[in-house]
Amino acid sequence: MNDLKWWQKTIVYQVYPKSFMDTTGSGQGDIPGITHRLDYLKTLGVGAIWLTPVYPSPMVDNGYDIADYTGIDPSYGSMEDMDELIAEAKKRDIRIVMDLVYNHTSDQHSWFRESRSSRDNAKADWYIWRDAKPDGSAPTNWRSIFGGSAWTWCEERQQYYLHTFAEAQPDLNWENPDVRRALYDAANFWVDKGVGGFRIDAIVYIKKPQDFADGEPDSADGMVNIHKIIADTPGILDFLHEFRREVFDGHDIFTVAEANGVEPSELADWVGEKGAFDMLFEFSHMNLEFPDGELWSHATGWNLKLLPQLKACLTASQQATADNGWYPVFFENHDQMRSVRHFFPDDADPAVTAKAMATVLLTLRGTPFIYEGQEIGMDNIAWDTIGEYNDISSHGQYELALGEGFSESEAMRFVHRYSRDNARTPMQWTRGYQAGFTKGKPWLPVHEDYRTCCVESEALDEHSVLIYYRHLSRIRRTGEVADILQQGSYQELLREHPEIYAFRRRLGHRQTITLVNFSGREASYPADLLTGASTVITSMPGTCKGTLRPYEAAVYVMEGEDDA
Repeated sequence: MNDLKWWQKTIVYQVYPKSFMDTTGSGQGDIPGITHRLDYLKTLGVGAIWLTPVYPSPMVDNGYDIADYTGIDPSYGSMEDMDELIAEAKKRDIRIVMDLVYNHTSDQHSWFRESRSSRDNAKADWYIWRDAKPDGSAPTNWRSIFGGSAWTWCEERQQYYLHTFAEAQPDLNWENPDVRRALYDAANFWVDKGVGGFRIDAIVYIKKPQDFADGEPDSADGMVNIHKIIADTPGILDFLHEFRREVFDGHDIFTVAEANGVEPSELADWVGEKGAFDMLFEFSHMNLEFPDGELWSHATGWNLKLLPQLKACLTASQQATADNGWYPVFFENHDQMRSVRHFFPDDADPAVTAKAMATVLLTLRGTPFIYEGQEIGMDNIAWDTIGEYNDISSHGQYELALGEGFSESEAMRFVHRYSRDNARTPMQWTRGYQAGFTKGKPWLPVHEDYRTCCVESEALDEHSVLIYYRHLSRIRRTGEVADILQQGSYQELLREHPEIYAFRRRLGHRQTITLVNFSGREASYPADLLTGASTVITSMPGTCKGTLRPYEAAVYVMEGEDDA
């Protein structure tokens, strides 16, 4: 493991460009804004920046409905701005990672406009079309991820087209080799631009079942979540290995796939020497609150009883990539609630719990992914009405909850917790107007806590979340235990403990031990676990071996037996 690649030793920072930094006063972030903040990102030890889509788009799903894979949406800037970002990032030893959305396009993409025009045009089968049932209804009872039928009627063709997500996001037909070639060409366009890798969106859905049949309804609407029907369909890996051969192989880049539904036990088929990707985001640890799939109205919420499952999921992922592949460690992204609420009760102080999650994130084996604002402990939002929410999935889940008999206030409670807008409010830079994000009116409201939870305030407070992230980052990259944290093996400790997540990282005769209390009360553990250990970092001053205060985290180093 001494020959780790650059992306295995660095930290990746995800930027949601629309909410990161606005340089024009439009109220929306832009590419020059990212360039302007490169030096800030360098203080976090960032070596790669993953950009969510900045391609031309009608923005039905905030850019995940792409109308041109090789262009830049004017609202974000120009291709010259992108070239400058890539060049300026390179000067700081930072690579730019593009987001590839290859399950679907926008319905405004030229490919779809041609495909829908008739049943016999050159791109007639570039998308997935089916005739109606004899009664004229949709071909199947599949519900889209965003709610409502996954099928939409097209007058021109007198057929339905499939969309796993929004009506404006028709699914591409990966069975067509011309489709695959066009997608590979687009990816290679960005490789030639000098990008450092790709995050591949919703890739588990590209292969559809051979038979399109109704599924067992899972809600009062009589439909079934399409995820249950099409995710990880057998044969998908054949497509993905071709993708790797045609684009990824032979280039000094990394690939990380979003693969909701892939279990840790399957990782060996997806990543590593024989896998399709370098890393894979699997969501077992993120979806613990959804026993029936991602139906917000059926969610359990977080409680400490879920901690054993969280620990088991993280350990399973670590073990699955111990000898093959590599793990992308993450607890936030643009589709998730803020981690300070995800894994802790509502009465917990986010400035405390943010440090606890940072400790886990930056001491696990794998490449850490920080989402914008996570490093300052940004919190969820809770707006009063559904009309205030921009997130398309929030509206779909709200209507689904109402259809199941929940009241408007109950439906809003689900939205408050799970809305993707929780992660999309503007980045909080300063204590000034609109948190320094824009001089205009922001596309989403700035969180009301921005005066205390912002880069400007936290940079001046030695006990802040931001300073803690910077300190942990240095420890991981260049500190005395950097070799252990980058290369060491993983072993879970105190597995049966109901409140503490603990694990050992070992390299040779040295080891680190991470301990995090996920409860709001003091938790004890055997102090002899740390015999001969010295402190690396703690989230609170005055740590005492053998006990952890509420939500406290600590990392120790010690001599031990050689790594077998």
